[in-house]
Amino acid sequence: MHRVALQWIVGLLDERNIPFLIVGGLAAKGYGSERDLNDIDLFVPGEHFLSVVQAGQAFVSKAAAHRREEGWDLTYVQFTYEGVKVEVGSAEGPRILDAGKQAWIPLEIDVSRQETRQLLGMALPLMLKEDLIRYKAALSRPVDIEDIRAMRGST
Repeated sequence: MHRVALQWIVGLLDERNIPFLIVGGLAAKGYGSERDLNDIDLFVPGEHFLSVVQAGQAFVSKAAAHRREEGWDLTYVQFTYEGVKVEVGSAEGPRILDAGKQAWIPLEIDVSRQETRQLLGMALPLMLKEDLIRYKAALSRPVDIEDIRAMRGST
């Protein structure tokens, strides 16, 4: 079902020429992680965020808002498509909780810093491996540690 949800969100973005960056577990899969996906996480530039929200309105499961939860401080919307959660964040000012320092730090999202990889039958723009490892190391949740180990073991 992740493939169907991914095709839906990528189609929605491509139709509108909106650049995006795949992050989280799906990006980690592109670099060698084999754990099951919980959801699909991606960012779009801040100026495109509201048009994404409007375009996917029929599938909103968590309204677009600024939230601080589970180590994240950002503006995002959650869609549910065919039972799969798709979370789209605004690249404008997201922060993450650095578990080691117990402090909020900026999460730099630059859609031009990407690597295209084939995943779930699609060519996707993934956050660069070193950027992904850096943010997952700061969060240091069990899933992040698992992803880092897998990514470091692959090319």
